[in-house]
Amino acid sequence: MNGSWWYRLEHLERLSDSRGIFEHASGSVRREEFGYCTDDNARLLVVLCREPDDGIARTLSETALRFVLDAQNDAGRCHNRLDFEGMWHWSDEAGTEDWWGRALWALGSAAACHPRPWVREEARWGFERSARQRSPFRRSMAFAALGAADLLIADPTADLARNLLVDAVTAIGRPLNSSWVWPEPRLTYANAALAEAVIAAGVALGRQADIDRGLDMLEWLLDLQTHDGHLSVVGVGGRGPRDWCPQFDQQPIEVAAIADACWRAWLATGDRRWAAGVADTAAWYLGANDGGVRMFDAATGGGYDGLTPEGPNTNQGAESTLAFVSTMQRCRSLMPLTSTGGRPRLKRTA
Repeated sequence: MNGSWWYRLEHLERLSDSRGIFEHASGSVRREEFGYCTDDNARLLVVLCREPDDGIARTLSETALRFVLDAQNDAGRCHNRLDFEGMWHWSDEAGTEDWWGRALWALGSAAACHPRPWVREEARWGFERSARQRSPFRRSMAFAALGAADLLIADPTADLARNLLVDAVTAIGRPLNSSWVWPEPRLTYANAALAEAVIAAGVALGRQADIDRGLDMLEWLLDLQTHDGHLSVVGVGGRGPRDWCPQFDQQPIEVAAIADACWRAWLATGDRRWAAGVADTAAWYLGANDGGVRMFDAATGGGYDGLTPEGPNTNQGAESTLAFVSTMQRCRSLMPLTSTGGRPRLKRTA
């Protein structure tokens, strides 16, 4: 089990080769014909920075770092899609969409906390190459802010990270009104990452007003996405003020974003209710969801690709497996606060 709790890393290894992690799977079998993406390799690096630097984690973290650095161009923009048809080639133009933000998240986190000095140095170099860019996309800036916050907390002299954080908070924006406490008219995807980014920026910049605003966003989001005592996350079509739950298909990335944001909120406040929020995300995988079904394969360690009205989509691609592993990492880190007899507590406590 690699010293971990309810998860293991072997499926991530099965999804990968020496170049990176493949994006898609049919069941538990990787689909090489669809190639790789920077989004997933950046997610892989983020997750592996939380693991002991040995075995699978040691090998794959090097692979993921190399992939993310190779995705950058000289200006700091990033490619996303790498195809394999006899030889590797990028099939898209470099830009500052989500994958740019996730690359900065991964590089900032690795520069801040990876156990090996050379990895930290390479990641810092890559972070600084891309941190001079700005994205017009709210989520891309939020993802970038998470890496920038980790780096600035580790090194208060990291001025590029500081400047990026200031701009990211502005880009995320403020709530539209008192009843819809969100900076967008509809929830879309990875929603809790926006709240987490504001909290993280507030901590790193020493701005209590941003911490409070991010906590308010997260509390509202959790209340909106809790139904009959369990998480009921936004579906792929998004959710506006007039939409009701449950919605389908539900994506694991939503649950993982909530786990990360609640973990960040607990770190900022020490409030046990945020630890209970992390426990709710683990419970979603264990069956406390709108389908009443488990959302991972215990035999492979892979996370299922989505929750449909008929049950789980049992393909176990990179994004979904990384979301599962990430969620369980966060729950493991707070296990004394989120468990009773080794099982997650499903109800929040004050």
